[in-house]
Amino acid sequence: MEKRWVQKDIENNIYIDELSKALDIDEVLSSLLVQRGVRTFDEAKAFFRPQLSDLYDPFRMKDMDKAVDRVESAIRNNEKILVYGDYDVDGTTSVALVYTFLKDIYPNVGFYIPDRYSEGYGISYKGIDYAKTENFSLIIALDCGIKAIDTIDYANERNIDFVICDHHYPDDKIPNAVAVLDPKREDCDYPFDGLSGCGVGFKLIQAYAKHKKIPFDDIVEYLDLVAVSIASDIVPIVDENRILAYYGLIQLNTRPRVGLKSIINISGLKNKKISIEDIVFKLGPRINATGRIDSADKAVELLIAKKVNAANSIAKKIDYTNNARKNIDRNITQEAIAMHEKELCLNNKKSIVLYNKDWHKGVVGIVASRLIETFYRPTIILTSSNDMATGSARSVIGFDIYQAIEACSDLLENFGGHMYAAGLTMKIENIPVFIKRFEEIVSANILDEQLIPQVEIDAEINLNQITPKFNRILKQFQPFGPGNMAPVFLTKNVVDNGDGRIVGLKKEHLKLSLIQEKDPFNSFPAIAFQCADYYKKIIGGNTINICYCINENLFRGDLTLQLNIKDIKFNDNKNPEYKNTEEITEKN
Repeated sequence: MEKRWVQKDIENNIYIDELSKALDIDEVLSSLLVQRGVRTFDEAKAFFRPQLSDLYDPFRMKDMDKAVDRVESAIRNNEKILVYGDYDVDGTTSVALVYTFLKDIYPNVGFYIPDRYSEGYGISYKGIDYAKTENFSLIIALDCGIKAIDTIDYANERNIDFVICDHHYPDDKIPNAVAVLDPKREDCDYPFDGLSGCGVGFKLIQAYAKHKKIPFDDIVEYLDLVAVSIASDIVPIVDENRILAYYGLIQLNTRPRVGLKSIINISGLKNKKISIEDIVFKLGPRINATGRIDSADKAVELLIAKKVNAANSIAKKIDYTNNARKNIDRNITQEAIAMHEKELCLNNKKSIVLYNKDWHKGVVGIVASRLIETFYRPTIILTSSNDMATGSARSVIGFDIYQAIEACSDLLENFGGHMYAAGLTMKIENIPVFIKRFEEIVSANILDEQLIPQVEIDAEINLNQITPKFNRILKQFQPFGPGNMAPVFLTKNVVDNGDGRIVGLKKEHLKLSLIQEKDPFNSFPAIAFQCADYYKKIIGGNTINICYCINENLFRGDLTLQLNIKDIKFNDNKNPEYKNTEEITEKN
């Protein structure tokens, strides 16, 4: 698929020059800092050396004092406390965090995860009925609840109090709970509104620990869970999240809890330094799999496990479930692609909305993401559940799919989410009208260039600028993620030195050794995934422009730098030193 290359426009050159001198770093690196809002030496120090002491006072969050008072009252009066959370990674890590913290200081604590299929997202009547039957009088809801107006009223009628810890956008009305912690509340003055659900849960235990004079060092151990939630829920890794993720990764790499260590080992990450990317692609999907096609209780049981054997046993079951999930979403993705390609013969819509009553509810979000990779359109995948159409939405860069769905709210039973991802439920008979309305809204508001995937370029450099010092400083920009993505560089007029080859189980990738015309003796290994079709042209001596990230590659104990190529564009010129394509092809 053709991609647009968009180079960031860097202004405020005075800051770039000043930072370069103050920090004794390359101007390219100082420009990367300016892009990330870093302009002074002190700001750079805070960026490169995050400090736990810079976390915000949790009591700055609205209702935090009420939340702490209610938890303290429950413990003092020996009430039963139920920790309730969503079935995804953010929800299960949130429940594990708050449950473990409370359980270590108080015995009368339980947890509850709603069933994705029989109860759906959020606080359910069934969950409240369970709490009433089991004599729980306080429920701490995590990663959900901000829109639970009716169910909170239902709980109040049954003398069950709620403390809500959420991070999603609220409606105009706030639920009538004892305390509603959500930094996205308009009446909340908390300095940072990008926390994950688990992050809000951490602020609750931070506040309780502060109130009870429990040393902060005693709650640092929970940051591995917070880091997993931050990475998996794709929240911005800036501001307070950067501090939490930074120290959470340290915890994850040095002293992970038993359950996370088990899932690390089974994911092939043993003895590897775990990154945000590893969480996103290896740890998170496994933890998520239980809630997608089985009970998410298993994920919580793994994360709260104290014994190695028990954790290992659960991890193996979770890994098996994840493999089953992959087979299911692979098959549904193929069906969805075929269905949309058939529709493309009849029209050329700017959105995709597909419905099949037999698709598995637990993987529709993954399938929506897969279709965006293929067609690059705002996408909604729907299936049938409890006689309703329910599904997940995913968007393209720059287009707010939540607002587009909100504009169809009269056709929906409920919906929620944010700019790039949302969930929704509607009556099955409303699907045709919804498809028509949604397409009209998308067509009227999306720009043509937003329908073309883009590569955002941070800076143009020459290969000889990639020195050990350059890479050493670049590594300190981590952890990477939304708001602080791994820098993408542009280098022009490079060629393969003749060692290029096709690799991969299906021969789908390119392994290259690149040189720049102005520096022919300095070669860089590079990997270009899904680019095998370019092999003949590249190995034939054509010069190319490349967009790439700089990675470290550990192979058989040797650590080398490698260019991870995001996209390739060919120049018209050809290096005469190389053999023609036919000769190279015959040789290989």
